[in-house]
Amino acid sequence: MIDTDQAVLRTHGLQMHYGHGAGRVHALNGIELVAAAGETVAVMGPSGSGKSTLLHLLGGLQRPSAGEVWLAGRRIDKLSEKGLALLRRQAVGFVFQAFHLMDELTAVENVELPALLAGRSPRAARRRAVELLERVSLGHRAGHLPSAMSGGERQRVSLARAISNEPLVVLADEPTGNLDSAATVEVLRLLESLRTAGQTVLIVTHDARVAAVADRLITMRDGALVEETRLTSGGGWPG
Repeated sequence: MIDTDQAVLRTHGLQMHYGHGAGRVHALNGIELVAAAGETVAVMGPSGSGKSTLLHLLGGLQRPSAGEVWLAGRRIDKLSEKGLALLRRQAVGFVFQAFHLMDELTAVENVELPALLAGRSPRAARRRAVELLERVSLGHRAGHLPSAMSGGERQRVSLARAISNEPLVVLADEPTGNLDSAATVEVLRLLESLRTAGQTVLIVTHDARVAAVADRLITMRDGALVEETRLTSGGGWPG
């Protein structure tokens, strides 16, 4: 059991509702979640179970209807919009299913952007971006625009961008969904380096290969956490 006082990320009574009256949809129902530094948590469940909504609330992209979200001992669901934007810039890295890359920027410019926004020097940001693209086997594509890249390549650029500023927490929504087996292994190796560095990773996935290498597996259904399993294989990432 993780001590909630030592948790990097935790929620209490987290709820998310959409709509009103008879048309009201309960996307999340009282989620209690705790994640420690250096822990990788996989979240699985059927479509519509609330997985992506949970990630959005954890990263401050949406505000909950009720409940609390805490990051590094700080309650974030009550922050101002400016405070949330600063938090996302400094402490949270996102990997989205839809990539959300800047179409007018090259791969290396996309990856270095979070570091530049956080105040790193252009030289340091570019060095870090080049290193990360090499680690996902895209060094040769650094100068290409997203429109000239495959879906799998864009997904790897998205992951590299998410960790370019060494965030405290990485939230990944189906990070291997557009990748072949070889690229999936590369991404898992990169995610493993985050564990080694003490970063917390939450991964929404339908891929059993990804879930199997997490420290914990959480199963969601109808907006609730219905099962939690400590995995003995955590850390056994593909070699």
